[in-house]
Amino acid sequence: MDVGRDGQLVFYFGPMDSGKSTLALQMYHNLARPGKHGLLFTHLDRQGDNVVSSRLGVSMTALNFGGERFEPDVFATVDFIVIDEAQFLSEEQVEGLAVLVDENDVEVYAFGLATDFRTKLFSGSKRLFELADEVILVQLRTFCWCGRRAFLNARILDGKVMHSGPTVLVGDTGGEGAQYAVLCRRHHRSGQAEATFVD
Repeated sequence: MDVGRDGQLVFYFGPMDSGKSTLALQMYHNLARPGKHGLLFTHLDRQGDNVVSSRLGVSMTALNFGGERFEPDVFATVDFIVIDEAQFLSEEQVEGLAVLVDENDVEVYAFGLATDFRTKLFSGSKRLFELADEVILVQLRTFCWCGRRAFLNARILDGKVMHSGPTVLVGDTGGEGAQYAVLCRRHHRSGQAEATFVD
C-alpha cells in the first residue's frame, strides 16, 4: 500500500440535466492532469457504450463497464477510476469497486441517477448508497415545466408520463417515440407532462 494514497468511493447522484456527465468529464480531466493514471468508464450512454457524453456537447472516449469485474490484480497500477452512468453497475461491480478502494487505495468517483422513471432506486445506485465513503447530491438545480424544483426522471410516451415498462430504455429519444424529462413530484405523480421537453 502506498502511504501517499488515500482511496475512496464517492457517489455523485442527481436527476437528469443536473450536470453529472459534465462533472464526470471534468473530474477525469482534473485527476489526470497532474499525471495520475486513471480510467474512464461508462455503459449505455446516450451516444454509445464507449463514450461519455454531456448534453452540453462535450464528450470523451471511455471504456464500457458492462461485464467488468473490477478485480484488484487487474487494476494494480490504476490511481483513479471515474464512472458515468453508475446506476447501471451491478451490485457485484459496486462491491468490486469497494474492494479496489480498500485493497489498492484507488480513488473511485461514480456519477449516476438514483432512481428510474418509476421513482425506484436502480440496484447499482442502491448499493453505492450503502457502500460509498461519501454520497454527494449534484447541486445544479433542475426545474419542472411548471417552475418548481424537479428531481424525478420521467419517461414520456405520446405526451403521457409512463409509470411502468422496462427499467432501461436508453437515450434522449428513448426509442419508439419515448422522451425523457425531469419533473417535480406533483407532476410526475399526476402524469402531467409539458409538450416541450428539457434539453
